[in-house]
Amino acid sequence: MAMEMRLPVARKPLSERLGRDTKKHLVVPGDTITTDTAFMRGHGTYMGEEKLIASVAGSVERVNKLICVKALKTRYIGEVGDIVVGRITERRRSAEDELAMRGFLQEGDLISAEVQAVFSDGAVSLHTRSLKYGKLGQGVLVQVSPSLVKRQKTHFHDLPCGASVILGNNGFIWIYPTPEHKEEEAGGFVANLEPVSLADREVISRLRNCIVSLVTQRMMLYDTSILYCYEASLPHQIKDILKPEIMEEIVMETRQRLLEQEG
Repeated sequence: MAMEMRLPVARKPLSERLGRDTKKHLVVPGDTITTDTAFMRGHGTYMGEEKLIASVAGSVERVNKLICVKALKTRYIGEVGDIVVGRITERRRSAEDELAMRGFLQEGDLISAEVQAVFSDGAVSLHTRSLKYGKLGQGVLVQVSPSLVKRQKTHFHDLPCGASVILGNNGFIWIYPTPEHKEEEAGGFVANLEPVSLADREVISRLRNCIVSLVTQRMMLYDTSILYCYEASLPHQIKDILKPEIMEEIVMETRQRLLEQEG
């Protein structure tokens, strides 16, 4: 019987291997970020005794003179225009809504949608008025912290590896085979339930493990970071990607490529 054995080995933290300049300034509530009064207070901070203090645990981000703290874990707070992925659990029960939606969307359907309005209690109103929104068919759903999904102009990406991703601002990511024809893309009110080829399933599985690897190392998720991680994983078998030492290796390579790109 074949047996795989892996011996423990001491490894430096990823941040040390990448150098001091790539380390993030992490803070916890109550930490003093700066005593320089020239900086402006952003999200996750407050002023106290002429000091800028962190109100949440996270990483310090600075844009010119504005300082904010990006929480490591946070509850999703919707904004108009956000792209979300989720499953329908209940619908409005007015006769008008029932008549309009009957035959299109039902409880249990997995969908993508856009936030149309945000209410004072945090609830959001969604719409699926474009064919790129609606029912999702064959694919894999991955849940991550919403704080790790980078806000972009578009959250629908066709990757050159042969699969596509929908990066929901609410932390739900949908990975599916890239359709051959644009009119067959994910969305609409008819889910594509055609069998997925083995090659497509392997690409989707690899992408899924790459996303999990990036999340484990607290890296932001967007099309470029996911693609770079996918490419870094190609020398390894899909099932091996989540081994700690391989996960660290491919994420480090991904981070280095992103730093080189930023120049």
